[in-house]
Amino acid sequence: MKKWNRVIWGIVLAAVGVLFALNALEITNIDIFFDGWWTLFILVPSFVGLFTERDKTGNIIGLLVGVFLLLCSRDILDFSMVWKLLLPIILFLIGAKMVVSAIFGKKETGSTVPVKTGRKPLSICAIFAGRDCNWDNHTFEGAELTTVFGGIDCNLKNAVIQENCAIQATAIFGGIDILMPANVNVEVHSVSIFGGVDNKTLAKPDVPTVTVNCFCMFGGMDIK
Repeated sequence: MKKWNRVIWGIVLAAVGVLFALNALEITNIDIFFDGWWTLFILVPSFVGLFTERDKTGNIIGLLVGVFLLLCSRDILDFSMVWKLLLPIILFLIGAKMVVSAIFGKKETGSTVPVKTGRKPLSICAIFAGRDCNWDNHTFEGAELTTVFGGIDCNLKNAVIQENCAIQATAIFGGIDILMPANVNVEVHSVSIFGGVDNKTLAKPDVPTVTVNCFCMFGGMDIK
């Protein structure tokens, strides 16, 4: 997956370089800074994430938001429609994801999530609520964390992490705190819209890597 991530980003950067060169040589005259060009900072990472990340929900939402803002910037749609259409679409996608996870995956909804050794990655949702999950002395193999108008505290300080794993995290109008053990590397891939991710961990050699794929919209995530 990391290989394809580098390949796709390499193609994107090479294409941009070629475009700049063609404009400089006056072979083409493509306006790079068109109305709404800033939405590319949302659209391009979201598009790449569709091919490189396992959890597509955050990237799909990012694409929808980016396309909507681009159309508004081009005066095709009215900015006043943002809250009328954007939020319902996002809530629909999250709800659909929850239904799929409930049917095909394992989901915990209690305020404190129990963890058992050898269990498959949990799907933990906090909707207008708070959730605490603790992997003390248990094997951690990955998790899906989703919060909307709520919060999730994920404590992995004393978890047993023996191989590379991933956390898929979505925070919309909410927050997620993840406490990592000292013996892992943390690699963050994020798409943020009026939100952000703060990774306070330090790189370490020859240890397992926990990859955190994040989507934050009007929300935030702390990893420490």
